[in-house]
Amino acid sequence: MSQYAPFIKPYIEYNQDGWGPCEVPELEVPYQPFCKSDRLGKISDWMVPVQEKKYTNKYASTFGNNNSHYAYFHEDDDATFHLVDGSNLKDLKPYQRNRYRPNLRNNMRAHGRLGRGNAASGGGAGGMGGAGQGASNKYGRGRDMRRGHMGRRFMRNAPVRLRESSVVVRSDWVSVEEIDFPRLLKLSLPHIKEGTDVVTCGTLEYYDKQCDRINVKKERPLQKIDRIINVPGTIDDPVIRRLSKSMGNVFATDDIIATLMCCTRSVYSWDVVIEKLGTKIFMDKRDNAQFDLLTVNETSLEPPQDEDGFINSPQSLSLEATLINHNFSQQVLKIGEQEPKHKFEEPNPFETPGMEFASVAYRYKQWQLGDDVVLLVRCKHNGVIKTPSGELQFLSIKALNEWDSKAANSVEWRQKLDSQRGAVLASELRNNACKLAKWTVEAVLADSDQLKLGYVSRVNRKDHLRHVILGMQQFKPQEFATQINLNMDNAWGVLRCLIDIVMKQPDGKYLIMKDPNKPMIRLYEIPENAFDSDGNDDEETSDDKPFAKSMGN
Repeated sequence: MSQYAPFIKPYIEYNQDGWGPCEVPELEVPYQPFCKSDRLGKISDWMVPVQEKKYTNKYASTFGNNNSHYAYFHEDDDATFHLVDGSNLKDLKPYQRNRYRPNLRNNMRAHGRLGRGNAASGGGAGGMGGAGQGASNKYGRGRDMRRGHMGRRFMRNAPVRLRESSVVVRSDWVSVEEIDFPRLLKLSLPHIKEGTDVVTCGTLEYYDKQCDRINVKKERPLQKIDRIINVPGTIDDPVIRRLSKSMGNVFATDDIIATLMCCTRSVYSWDVVIEKLGTKIFMDKRDNAQFDLLTVNETSLEPPQDEDGFINSPQSLSLEATLINHNFSQQVLKIGEQEPKHKFEEPNPFETPGMEFASVAYRYKQWQLGDDVVLLVRCKHNGVIKTPSGELQFLSIKALNEWDSKAANSVEWRQKLDSQRGAVLASELRNNACKLAKWTVEAVLADSDQLKLGYVSRVNRKDHLRHVILGMQQFKPQEFATQINLNMDNAWGVLRCLIDIVMKQPDGKYLIMKDPNKPMIRLYEIPENAFDSDGNDDEETSDDKPFAKSMGN
């Protein structure tokens, strides 16, 4: 037995307090950070295969490749020796499984687009120079200058643009209430019944059905119609003066009600003057105000630049859009003394003998909003059409205008309107959400059967005086409201909230103003002579004094 090696029993420690070793030796073992999503490659690969081009960082660690915890270092190496590494560790992004990588797709699209731009610009300039030239020719140098070479989509570093308020707030105005838009968006007033007609007046001309055949290839020049379109305020309306003595306690026009209902979509500043006399409220607009002017690209990510004297400034575009709407709403009608007309019960209360007024009819309607709140609104129609069955349908006619597709970051109408009209309308809904919502509310309040939308564009994008009609489109107001995500229950709730706030205030004059830079509206109590420019012009006449007394009773 001596030729065999002796067997020595090993010493086994027994841990009575738990499991594992009783004593842990102190070893200087380095710790290398790791991530559960890291892929484990081969321990050693002497063949050195060709690196994959698609996933270059497939086996890279989340914490980078600069992990030298287990690297071999010779003790006699020169401490001053450093290996030069030209790779940028900040740009290293490890491969992770089941992770969405949108940048790869966008970069491939960008490379393809740059390649096409390089080919389009010719072979004279190669490399990045040709690609930059092609991109500049396609999208225009002005777009890159306006965006400041920042993020094209999100504009993260864009400077904040401060807008001016529609009216200067004076020191003697008292702030009554401030309501932010998130609170207004939560309001709802369902089950509002349709309004009932109280008085109808005016004359309407019939719609020309030949206008439905207008397209890009058969465009029609927009004509200047020399007709007067009178848009009086609430207090200047003789019919509202007459009806206020016997019915209703809240009086306004359809454009004022639409502005209040769609206030959560507005960006620019606006204001509405309110006079409270006893239990009656009159909502009106200021004299010589820009309340009736239409906004252009109000809700766009890149609104028009505010430059005085520039044809694409917000003021110039608003005036241009308003004139286009006035001329377009009359040109699509059958104009002439021999043409048939539809007359309502009473004549137009704003017509003056010897002057030609536009085709417009007014409906004075009232709604029951609950808690003895009766709303009386003056609504309007722009035209009438007869169906094949002989039924009369009333129309609200509006026009969308194109001024510069590149500057507005929109689609080219002449290229997309006939083939992709939905894309054109979606672009307008994004850039003019507030204006389209107000038009829809006005059509719903007036109980119009159809909402006619025309597409009007400039003949030349540098000429703001000549325009052409490129197409027509019609909608049913209620269906269009659902399509643009317009909740009428919320619209009625916003209006009722503002009415209740004013009803709690003492008699006097108030002003509701949209904050120019914040998503909120403010209610101010203002003096009676807040907007009086000339004392002689604002003196009450003998006809106004009994009207004020009757409103207070």
